[in-house]
Amino acid sequence: MRFSKRIEQLNEGIFSKLLEIKRNKLANGEQVIDLSVGAPNIAPAKHILDALCSAAADERNYSYAISDQPDLLNAVSSWYKNRYGVDLDPKTEICSLLGSQEGFALISMTIVDEGDLVLIPDPCYPVFADGPRMAGAKLYYMPQKKENNYIVNLKDIPEDVAKKAKLIIVSYPNNPTTAVAPDSFYNELIAFAKEHDIIVLHDNAYSDLVFDNKKGGSFLAYPGAKDVGVEFNSLSKTYGMAGARVGFCVGSKEVVSRLKMLKSNLDYGMFIPIQKAAVAAITGDQSCVARTREAYEIRRNILCDGFNSIGWNMKKPEATMFVWAQIPPKYEKSVDFAMDMINRAGVMVTPGSAFGPSGEGHVRIALVQDIENINKAIEAVKRSGILE
Repeated sequence: MRFSKRIEQLNEGIFSKLLEIKRNKLANGEQVIDLSVGAPNIAPAKHILDALCSAAADERNYSYAISDQPDLLNAVSSWYKNRYGVDLDPKTEICSLLGSQEGFALISMTIVDEGDLVLIPDPCYPVFADGPRMAGAKLYYMPQKKENNYIVNLKDIPEDVAKKAKLIIVSYPNNPTTAVAPDSFYNELIAFAKEHDIIVLHDNAYSDLVFDNKKGGSFLAYPGAKDVGVEFNSLSKTYGMAGARVGFCVGSKEVVSRLKMLKSNLDYGMFIPIQKAAVAAITGDQSCVARTREAYEIRRNILCDGFNSIGWNMKKPEATMFVWAQIPPKYEKSVDFAMDMINRAGVMVTPGSAFGPSGEGHVRIALVQDIENINKAIEAVKRSGILE
């Protein structure tokens, strides 16, 4: 059998590998506390579940959706206006995604051709690189350095690279570094994109998981943003709907229209009951968002304070559902530390190298366990002696 060279560019995802290790451990009767995958364990609010169940009980909702329902598009438009102060045309500036992951995999096919250059942050969530790579693009990694608070420094991008680039992908609050970008960055980003005719794709999955009484915003709220690009947003983390796969591409009508055209040839739209649940989520009682944010902030405090107390120094993140922690000095590679964590302490974390070259030397810890299990993880690491 012969296969495409395209698929040979991909490796088995790190999360699939970690899942295999976890299954083997559990099969052997070993305890595993999984802090690796960012899979929320906070369920959707009751009004969201009620909307989903009611719509799922209606036999008329099992036909092809074909496209986004008008009530969903109008709800997203109102959500962006009320939450971010951004005006969106429901008909031309909004496209649903079957999760942001699908969006990252598809949008590059509408923007880049074989050999085109895409600028991606380093470290970054793996699909930021995999999507453009599958479309045949060449990648230029933009380091997110600790000394710059893990914010991309656009001035470091060589002029000849900027001239060739067709797409730039950024994401703040950032996964995995947890960094939050200042206003100045977005203004510089828009000017940079206009100067070099580059389309911007901003991932905004964590804008409602910003801590310490601060509030996240939207890339599209900055003047000129819709002239140069789009934003992805997701209901996975904020509303606990990860498995429902609900995301949105919003912004530039030129970009949105091409993504809609591609999707119309690939799928038959989001399951209508899930569309109804999404409407309930973003138009209903928003107190569930505050409760979710508070839960992650409490977990952040307990986890960071706990690990700091036993000698693993880490900074509390400003946002997201993750902690980005340096590995102990005696380790050179993050994968070695992550394997020792699972084998000696029964605690799973994600090696930073999985997120790109600049991720080496770190691990990402997901705040996806309840307080009891977080405390168990801290105690297990302490008993293992891995930090000594």
